[in-house]
Amino acid sequence: MSIESLFQQHQQQFNAEPYPSLVIRKQRLQRLAGLLKQYDTALQQAVARDFGQRSSVETQLLEIAPSLQGIKYQLSQLKGWLKPQRRAVHYTFAPAKNFVLAQPLGVVGIIVPWNYPIFLALSPLMAALSAGNQVMLKLSEFTPATNAVLAEMIAEGLTDCVSVVQGDANVAAAFAALPFDHLLFTGSTAVGRKVMQAAAANLTPVTLELGGKSPALLTADTDLAHFSQRLLFGKTANAGQTCVAPDYVLVPKARITALINQLQADFAKLYPDFATNPDYSAVINTQHYQRLQQLLSEALAKGATAYPCAVMVSEQQQQQRRLPLTLLVDVPEECQILQQEIFGPLLPIIGYESFEQALDYIKSRPRPLALYLFSEDKLLQQRVLTQTHAGGVCINDTLLHVAQEDLPFGGIGPSGLGNYHGPEGFWRFSHAKAVHQKGRFSSSILIYPPFNRPLFKALLKWLMR
Repeated sequence: MSIESLFQQHQQQFNAEPYPSLVIRKQRLQRLAGLLKQYDTALQQAVARDFGQRSSVETQLLEIAPSLQGIKYQLSQLKGWLKPQRRAVHYTFAPAKNFVLAQPLGVVGIIVPWNYPIFLALSPLMAALSAGNQVMLKLSEFTPATNAVLAEMIAEGLTDCVSVVQGDANVAAAFAALPFDHLLFTGSTAVGRKVMQAAAANLTPVTLELGGKSPALLTADTDLAHFSQRLLFGKTANAGQTCVAPDYVLVPKARITALINQLQADFAKLYPDFATNPDYSAVINTQHYQRLQQLLSEALAKGATAYPCAVMVSEQQQQQRRLPLTLLVDVPEECQILQQEIFGPLLPIIGYESFEQALDYIKSRPRPLALYLFSEDKLLQQRVLTQTHAGGVCINDTLLHVAQEDLPFGGIGPSGLGNYHGPEGFWRFSHAKAVHQKGRFSSSILIYPPFNRPLFKALLKWLMR
């Protein structure tokens, strides 16, 4: 079936049931949770095949468990979200009632990236289903094994409201051009621009979850020994192939050497015997591995110094696309590694003289998807929160703000448009329909023509006072 025919089928299904009941929405979410548990092992194995090496524990920890917890959260909150929201009525319009009704949008398109092919498919999916929509998922061509399992999973129990589309960039372009009632895209800023252009032809509203260069800011008071592993976790989870991974570190110049030593020591603790360690992910494919090598080579050629956190001991490891975390200092500003999102285990460390200089560095660059501050100084925390922009912030940790079900997630400016997760996810895929309701008597008859009536003139004078 063509994607156009599939889209029309979903439109028909939505028109047949434009406002699914609470019971139906919960049943769909419960089916999704049940299928995810049923296909848990198959999904772990499929992701490992797609990446070449990815720990099943990491897939459970970063994709399957958050998805299950997210569904549980949706189920617990959905009844409250569906209640019409009462709004105030000005006394001049009484007696009347105002309320906002959350109405399903219709058919929602979701374009899924390759880096977290389970979570970044199911997280927006559960929000769209909670809101009562029909959904089409476009999966990444870089994760064919995972796609096959997800397609089988959906086909087994959710064909009444969800379908899976697979294919290359041409299919993705055609998908983005469909007249969806809402389109959510997760991926690079460059592709996000193309998706938005395609959607504009149909005036399709979009949510763009992009990326950018998310900074980690360390201060003079940062306890390196205490916080180093938290920084490392954010950068090494999925080998740094995470849209909210720290992209560079700002640290007082006098602390650069101490930070390098601490990160190297803690990397060895997290990933002992790196050459054979099963917990560290591979780079997704040769294309991205070569891109990372080019970023590294350019920086070194222009004067940067590299501090690998482990040594590649064989050519076979390179063929397996295992790239250890590599720290970089003295990177010239014009290097691509400081200009484009890294999306891998390379980490530039940039020294600063004063805290104001560090803030200026962040503010002078495109607004990032995430910002990480490591400081226990309440005043510095407040300054960063109020003087910088980022999609989300973690104080004294990394990544975990994304796992907070009741918090919104999304970028700002070049790192994204709109957000989801939490109540914001439900409303992202709903239309907030304003309703003004009156009974048999309406005070509005007092303002009907003819306007030369004394009573009307007196009323208008009173309204304009």
